[in-house]
Amino acid sequence: MCRILGWFATIAILATIGVAPGYAHATTDTQLHCGVSSGRAFPRATPEQAGFDPARLSEALAFAMSRNRLNVQVFRHNCLVGAAPADDRSGGTPWNVWSVTKSVVSLIVGIASDKGKLDLSAPIGRYLPPGLGDAEHRSVTVTDLLTETSGLHVGAVNEGATGVIPIDPDSAVQALGVPFDTPPGTAFAYSQRNVDLLTYVVELAVREPLQQFAQRELFDPLGIERGDYYWARDRSGRTYGYAHLLIPPDDLAKLGLLLSNSGRWGNRQIVSSTYLHAARRPSATNPCYGYLFWVGPGCAEVPRFLPGSYQMSGIGLQDVFVVPDLDLTVEWTGAFGNHSTEGLPGTLQNMGELSHEFFRKLLAAFVHPPIPDPGPYVEPPLPLDPRAYFDPNITMALFGIGPDAYPGCNVLSCLNTPLRPPFSDAPPGCVILTCLGPDPRTPGIR
Repeated sequence: MCRILGWFATIAILATIGVAPGYAHATTDTQLHCGVSSGRAFPRATPEQAGFDPARLSEALAFAMSRNRLNVQVFRHNCLVGAAPADDRSGGTPWNVWSVTKSVVSLIVGIASDKGKLDLSAPIGRYLPPGLGDAEHRSVTVTDLLTETSGLHVGAVNEGATGVIPIDPDSAVQALGVPFDTPPGTAFAYSQRNVDLLTYVVELAVREPLQQFAQRELFDPLGIERGDYYWARDRSGRTYGYAHLLIPPDDLAKLGLLLSNSGRWGNRQIVSSTYLHAARRPSATNPCYGYLFWVGPGCAEVPRFLPGSYQMSGIGLQDVFVVPDLDLTVEWTGAFGNHSTEGLPGTLQNMGELSHEFFRKLLAAFVHPPIPDPGPYVEPPLPLDPRAYFDPNITMALFGIGPDAYPGCNVLSCLNTPLRPPFSDAPPGCVILTCLGPDPRTPGIR
C-alpha cells in the first residue's frame, strides 16, 4: 500500500502490509493511570509506574533523537512517561505537521457529524452553493472525500507544491475542475485537493469559518489556545485541509491523547466514539486507510508488530501513533531520519524503518515485554515510479489553462473573489516549516 504526499517535489511512497500476533497482556493494576489535562503541563508518571525499565526507555528515546527527531513524547495510561531532552525547547514551537492535518480535519468532520450539521453519506452538492461544480462533481459524497475515493485525478506533487509556495487561488474550487479517473467511491487515490474540498464543505455545513468552529469545538476544550498555532489558508481565504497546520508538539500530543481516549476529554465527549470507530476501520478500497487515518500494522509507518494500532502521519515523519492494546501513545516530529539501503529514493519512499526500530526498542523497554523481539527492519523494494504522481495539467490550471482548470479561476482572480498575495496569510515568523521569533504575534506556547 502506498502513500503519496506532496512536499516541494518530494514523494513519499510506503509499501508494507502485515499481520502481527496479539499481545500477551500484562496486568496493570499496580501501574499509575492519569487523567487528561487541559493545562500546559502533562500529568507524569515515572517509567517504573508505567511498567517500563527506565534505562531501556532512555535508550529508546536517545535512539529517536539520534535520528533527526525534534520532539518525542511517550504516554502510557495518559501519563507522560518519557520525553526527549530537547522537548522543553521544542514542545511549544509550531511545526508544520503536513498530512497529520488531514487527520485533524477528520476529527472536525466527526464533531460536525455528531452535531447533526454534516451528513457523511450526503453528496457534497447538498452543501455547495448553487451552480458551483457540475452534476458529477456535486455527486461526490462526504465519505468519498474522507476515504480518498472521490475518483478525481491525482497529481500529488503538483497539488502539494502550489500550497507550499503558496499560489493556489482557491484550492476547493480548483478541485471541482479536476477530471475523474474512476467513479466516486470505487478506488483509493491519495489526493491533496480532496481534503481541501472537504474543509470547504465542512465550513459550509457548519455555517461558520472552519478554524472558528475547530477552535471552539476541538481546540478550546483541550487547552489549545488560538495563539498557539497557525493554520494556513489559500489566497481566497479557505483553510488548507491536506497540510499546513503548524502546531506545537505539546498540542499535537493532546490530539493524540484525545484519540487514545476514544474522543473523550475528562468529563466531555469531544468527538463520538462511534465516529472514531468508523474512522479507524479500513475502508472498502484500502485496507490501510480509514477516514483520513492510516490504520493497521504495516500501514504507513505503523510497524507490523503493532496490531490494532493507527496513526496520524505527515511527510518527513511527523507522527502520532496510538496503540490501544497497550494504552500507549507516541508523538514525534522531525525531519526524516530513517535509514535505507536504497539511497535517497529509499529514504523518501520507505519510511517505516525508523518507527520499526524505535518501537522495537520501546517494547523491549517494558519490564515485561508484550511480544518477543520482532527482529530488525526488512526494507521492501521500491515498486512505483514517482513520475506517475506529477501532472502538469494541475499546475497549468492555476493559470486557467488546460483540462483541469475551473472556469473563471486563475492566479489573478477566482469566481470574482479578490485574491490575497502569496504568504500574506502567514503571521510574523511563520514560513512553511515552522514559526519562530520574538514578535508577540508569532504563534507558539509561551
